[in-house]
Amino acid sequence: MAETRVLLVDDHAVLRAGLRRLLEDQPDLAVVGEAGTAAEAIDLAVSLKPDLILLDLGMPGLGGLAAMPRLRQAAPEARLLVLTMHDDEGYVREALHSGAAGYVLKKAADHELLAAIRAVVRGEVYIYSALTRSLLEDLLPSGAEAPQDAWERLSNREQEVLRLVALGHTGAEIATRLSLSPKTVETYRARAMEKLGLSSRAALVRFALSRGLLNEPPS
Repeated sequence: MAETRVLLVDDHAVLRAGLRRLLEDQPDLAVVGEAGTAAEAIDLAVSLKPDLILLDLGMPGLGGLAAMPRLRQAAPEARLLVLTMHDDEGYVREALHSGAAGYVLKKAADHELLAAIRAVVRGEVYIYSALTRSLLEDLLPSGAEAPQDAWERLSNREQEVLRLVALGHTGAEIATRLSLSPKTVETYRARAMEKLGLSSRAALVRFALSRGLLNEPPS
């Protein structure tokens, strides 16, 4: 079984030590590095090339949200999973918009973190269960078209592309998987987002959650 290489990023050394013990008890997980600041994490992401970066939001200096684009650039193949104390829909939306593939609260880490890590590594999006309902409540404005009707108007290829985008795959990854050019992938993505009335990746993820797309293997 291939190990998932994890980089821990949190400014509390005691918490990092606890997380390391939890993860290293799992045969499929290996902690390859620890960082107490976002700046340290960016440097380690370049040198270690982790599969997954477990990231706190509230850190001194550069915060987790601001660091996400730089972490994605430093380790483009790594998945970003937020582990934070912030139980707030606004933070969830910002994290997803910035490139996170998952969001877990520290108070739920003992029973949700391992499931979240494995889901994110599989290419799924994982959001702390208690937050999912409130995220979906404002998915559509009053009187808007039902998500299912809008989705059914998309072509099969548009559905495939959007599902993969929602799961966090890059345009290049989607192009390779579907044997398309990156330009064609972008055309499908833009056209489908317009048909659905979605303007951001966070909105797309909420739409996908409402249809149960993030737990299905892409066709």
